[in-house]
Amino acid sequence: MVTAASGSPGPAGARTEVHDVVVGGRALRVVRRPASGPGARRTPLLLCNGIGAATDVLDPLVEALPADLDVIRFDPPGIGGSPLPRMPYHLTWLAHRLGQVLTRLGIREADVLGFSWGGMLAQQLAISRRRRVRKLVLAATGPGALMIPASPRVLAVMTSPKRYQDPAYLDTVAAKIYGGSLRENPELAAEKLGAGSKRGPMRGYYYQLMSLSGWTSLPLLPAITADTLIIAGDDDPIVPAGNATLLHRGIRRSRVHRYPGGHLEMLLDPEPFAAEIDRFLSS
Repeated sequence: MVTAASGSPGPAGARTEVHDVVVGGRALRVVRRPASGPGARRTPLLLCNGIGAATDVLDPLVEALPADLDVIRFDPPGIGGSPLPRMPYHLTWLAHRLGQVLTRLGIREADVLGFSWGGMLAQQLAISRRRRVRKLVLAATGPGALMIPASPRVLAVMTSPKRYQDPAYLDTVAAKIYGGSLRENPELAAEKLGAGSKRGPMRGYYYQLMSLSGWTSLPLLPAITADTLIIAGDDDPIVPAGNATLLHRGIRRSRVHRYPGGHLEMLLDPEPFAAEIDRFLSS
């Protein structure tokens, strides 16, 4: 059930719709930028965001995507505008609920883009709800528990949401965990991630971490039938570049786009990524 909806200016003045979509007795905040202009595309794009980040973190990418593309985002449980769940959840549960969200919105099939943590959710959606996914974009992500891991010092930072709460702390760790252009300008991370702004209770972040418990897509990658674009940076401390190769070997209808940069490059310089994504979705 869609329990509420409102319109508000989005990136660059684009009109957006904000819905509270109730699935499985839980509400998820969904933000939609409807396609505009002549020749609007039939297939919307569903964006799955990284850990601890609300929908607004993806504003730069949404703004760079063509206006004739219907773009849908959501806040995971306990993050941004989505209420904190009563208990932890698993990634497979959330993928099922996302399928229900699409149904509530009257969408039979969508293209899906997953970034970082959201890339793992996107893989699960493409595995368990394959008929709902036309094309798949996996950005700065890996196959979960059975992946090439980050270094222990990077993983130590990732176990806490402190970088979202303390801009000064984020400045000290941004170069180490995100790499790329943030090695020279670490202060940009706080601006792009909205560090210090309200993101919801800390439990929402920990629930996202717990949702990955025991989860891996590696043995199930051949079950992904959607055409897939894998986007990977050559200096990503969180998701080492070799994970793109693992995904590519497992997903039969996939190709890899490698870029010079780190984990957050898609948010720092979204235009070239949006162009690559648009070419893939339009082909």
